[in-house]
Amino acid sequence: MTTILTGGVGKNEVAKAVTALGLDGVQAVVSSDMDAAMKLRSGQADYFFGTCHTGAGASLGVLVGLMGQPACHTFGRSVPTEEEVTALLAEGKKVFGFSMDQLEALVPLLARAVAARA
Repeated sequence: MTTILTGGVGKNEVAKAVTALGLDGVQAVVSSDMDAAMKLRSGQADYFFGTCHTGAGASLGVLVGLMGQPACHTFGRSVPTEEEVTALLAEGKKVFGFSMDQLEALVPLLARAVAARA
């Protein structure tokens, strides 16, 4: 089972959006930033999707500090292509941040890419 933790201001909405996709072997769990970092570091979870209002980085502040920048990526206010997401996952990114207004476009793209890697 692949576990995606959700955090930030839209953590509940992101978890609902992931769950609504009905992806086999993928579960979404609402989390705090600190708990997410500990679970990711210990292997109890696989990915983190964080949201903030601007996409400028607050969605990942704690996780960048505890996981390190190489594990993290913020999309800001942009919506990547499927190829860009696949490349980020191949680089080992596990922590993703984005703005609330990108939720509808980004969550399905990210969750499906994660499921494809499982």
